[in-house]
Amino acid sequence: MADETPQGAVLGEPPRGMYPARLDEKGRLKLPVEFQRYLGGLPEKKLFATSTDRHMATVYPIAIWRENEKLFANFRENPKALKRVWFTSQELGSEAEMDGQGRVQFSPELRRELRIENQPVKVLVVNGAIQVMSEETFHAQRADAAQMPEDDLEILQRAGFK
Repeated sequence: MADETPQGAVLGEPPRGMYPARLDEKGRLKLPVEFQRYLGGLPEKKLFATSTDRHMATVYPIAIWRENEKLFANFRENPKALKRVWFTSQELGSEAEMDGQGRVQFSPELRRELRIENQPVKVLVVNGAIQVMSEETFHAQRADAAQMPEDDLEILQRAGFK
């Protein structure tokens, strides 16, 4: 049987959905309680906060980032793509830990590049890592998602979406 928190969430299971959050004036992302529980339930507390595309930040649990480092070490298919993604992640990234108040520090370079200093953001979990998007990126993705929702849903339903 899985370990459960008093609120019924399975420890180590990421929250579902998109939540509002904010970076404060010191560059710390204040995570919603559900995200704090998720990170708190992981065996290692170290994180890596970066961007790989210069549009969205990602807070990786260190175990997931180590998997990416293994991929970087062995990927031969497209060396230029590898070099660009690796360079961006290193330029904008920094190691971090969630503090006792549920905040994660972002590097000044990351905050400036994504224009999220002292700004509201949206957070969600994708593949075990926390994605952080600016309001501008959120609105652009929202507009794109609203283009043909019926057609998109029909395609997925044919593939088995319930």
